Amino acid sequence: MDKIIKESILIENGNPARYRLQTSTDNSNQAEPYRKMTFGERDKNKPHKTILMLGETGTGKTTLINAMINYMLDVKREDKVWFEITDDQSDRSQVHSQTSSITVYGFYLQESKTDLTIIDTPGYGDTRGVDLDKEIAESLLSLSESAEGINEIDAVCLVIKATQNRLSDRQKYIFDAVQSLFGRDTAENIVLLFTHSTGARPKDALTAVKEAKIKCAVNAKNQPVFFLFDNCQSEPADEDEDDDEDETIQDQSWNRSFRGMAGLLKFLDTIKPKSLKLTRDVLQQREQLEANMNILKSRVEMMELKKIELKQTQEVLKKHEKDVKDKNNFEYEVDVPYKEKAGVDYSLANVAVCCSVCEENCHYPGCWWVTSVYKCEVMKDNHCTVCTNKCHYSKHVKAAQIYVTKTKKEKRTYEDLKKKYDDKLMDDLSVLKKLEEELQELNKEKEKSVNEAFHCVQTLEMIALKADSLITLVHTDFLIEKLKEMNEPEKAETLENCQCQ
Repeated sequence: MDKIIKESILIENGNPARYRLQTSTDNSNQAEPYRKMTFGERDKNKPHKTILMLGETGTGKTTLINAMINYMLDVKREDKVWFEITDDQSDRSQVHSQTSSITVYGFYLQESKTDLTIIDTPGYGDTRGVDLDKEIAESLLSLSESAEGINEIDAVCLVIKATQNRLSDRQKYIFDAVQSLFGRDTAENIVLLFTHSTGARPKDALTAVKEAKIKCAVNAKNQPVFFLFDNCQSEPADEDEDDDEDETIQDQSWNRSFRGMAGLLKFLDTIKPKSLKLTRDVLQQREQLEANMNILKSRVEMMELKKIELKQTQEVLKKHEKDVKDKNNFEYEVDVPYKEKAGVDYSLANVAVCCSVCEENCHYPGCWWVTSVYKCEVMKDNHCTVCTNKCHYSKHVKAAQIYVTKTKKEKRTYEDLKKKYDDKLMDDLSVLKKLEEELQELNKEKEKSVNEAFHCVQTLEMIALKADSLITLVHTDFLIEKLKEMNEPEKAETLENCQCQ
């Protein structure tokens, strides 16, 4: 203990005195969407447990992580010290404060029987909402695929205040987001950690969990597995040494949290860790769905504008019916859709992967952490899985620009229209026929995108612990509408049933 105190940084004197552990921070690659802080050296011959911490902002997750560390250090109340491994957000480098979504704490104490890795995510319910939660999902995917990758998780710990007495919209969102991150096989590894506990059974909080239909580990009585923690251990005791009541409260706080940690470690010894392979599949399907939906919406927009162009052309041909019959040339004006590059919306993302051949935004928003285009989530076998022509990755550009659809007034002549289709003898009916064929081709691409998006949702339904997350449901109404337009009532009904589950 004395050695650790000497090697730590004093934060604040008191009872207990607060110290920050000296950790090594891996900042070698600031482009990665996570950072790693390590205490000690990993012994690969020693049992190792990995837990993922998720919770709403303000639940006391940071204090809970430090409580776990103090338990591993075998700190006692009478030692009058408290160690912290976490750092303040303000201490982070500017780059990491902008890009890091998760922090990985590696705690490798030589005297401990078990090495511990804690994956800490930013609080769900952050004001950045869905966009931040997408970043968290991608960070977890990046971490699992990295060279030092974490390939399995022993427990997913959902941190909730024991005083939670009603189910807020934010709380519902957290539960959905948590469950949508993992495969179906992870349910038995999800446990509830109740903070700010007085020691009483958190009946209201458990009711909130039940109402949210969260899937988690259950005990022999089919009740959720949970552990209780207090958040007062680091708070200094009253200066009045004769205040026995205050001392008793402090002792109870320490004992309660350490019992909770002992129970959690015992649970970890009884449960098999889960591979993140299925989780990777879930996250990749979500990425694919997001990309497909964005491309689909872009194609629908272009199709509607081309319909307007066709209708205007029809009206012109009708108006100049005599000129067409007499093979006279004439001039007219139509609204023509086109694509041009524009700066990205930084509230969504700061970069995008775009196809320069198809002029489509293949991954936006979302492609914010990979440095090379070929590593982008929408690339498979060196080809894009979403752009119209499935182009090679070399035809794609990653930059702070996306394609936007616009229209412009354009003057044309009837001769130009005929030349466009390389048919000098074309009459008005064949011109319209050619234009309609263009629309049919575009419509085929739209239908293909709709079906690809539908199959993504179907796959998520099969492999995800919870497929109907907010991120998925954001697109479902649009997808149902398009399936009905395509006369696919059964597929539309399938998605509607998913919404009701």
